[in-house]
Amino acid sequence: MSSSNSARKANLVIEGLAFGESPRWHDGRLWLCNWGTGEIVAVDEGGKSEVMLKVPVVLPYSIDWLPDGRLLVVSGRQGLLLRREADGTLATHADLRGLSKNPWNEIVVDGRGNIYVNGGGPAPAPGEHFGPGTIVLITSDGAMRQVAEDIAFANGMALTPDNRTLIVAESHAKRLTAFDIATDGGLSNRRVWADLGNDYPDGICIDAEGCVWYADVPNRHCIRVREGGEKIDAVEVDRGCFACMLAGGDGKTLFILAAEWRGFEHMVSDARTGQVLSAAVSVPGAGWPSYASGTR
Repeated sequence: MSSSNSARKANLVIEGLAFGESPRWHDGRLWLCNWGTGEIVAVDEGGKSEVMLKVPVVLPYSIDWLPDGRLLVVSGRQGLLLRREADGTLATHADLRGLSKNPWNEIVVDGRGNIYVNGGGPAPAPGEHFGPGTIVLITSDGAMRQVAEDIAFANGMALTPDNRTLIVAESHAKRLTAFDIATDGGLSNRRVWADLGNDYPDGICIDAEGCVWYADVPNRHCIRVREGGEKIDAVEVDRGCFACMLAGGDGKTLFILAAEWRGFEHMVSDARTGQVLSAAVSVPGAGWPSYASGTR
């Protein structure tokens, strides 16, 4: 960590969530998935929250928006990508079950309307919770294909503002991995973007200087890292950090979704240790998902 930056503390925005995941900035509020409840919640910067909809899934599920403003929801265990229509109904946007029977996880939509979903992949080895993950591309015409494999527990994804690079958190490999994005949305030139030492990246976002913020559950912090692995800023909290998002009116608020971690077998319970936290930063968000993404 650069000597000019010491770890800072975060401010509480709301508490009483189960597990917050997949934070997105939309229409002036932070939207998130409250895992364990089936709720998708919107929170304003003053801490007022509202349940926007309930989905027929407990976990995992994640969200993003199409360029036309329609909400997408990954129903992970069901292997479906759902789309919320103008009348509030949920329609199937894509059926992922033909690609894998294992749960799907995160989603990101780029500036051209290409959809990337990760997870799935082969069955886990005995005693393991997850097998090697994949990344699937769904184009605007509905075509679907696998574009990456052998992801070591695929977690957060983010894309650069020019739609040319996708970065994915490989939690079990303790690294961020990058791919070049072709004009047809395909991925190539896989490489280690940052080796994170003893950190386990979960949710991620990109800032306007090309750095990545990542959330880390076991180490209870969010870290800003440059390509190559130099860690230059940190926010420490008292519980696991599952995801983070640069958002707010000027994009300079790092929102953190945190909760006490008690193991995969206890993810669905009556415990409500989940929080939304915030910390002011100097560099705004950029790329996808983004606080400045047009109608989204």
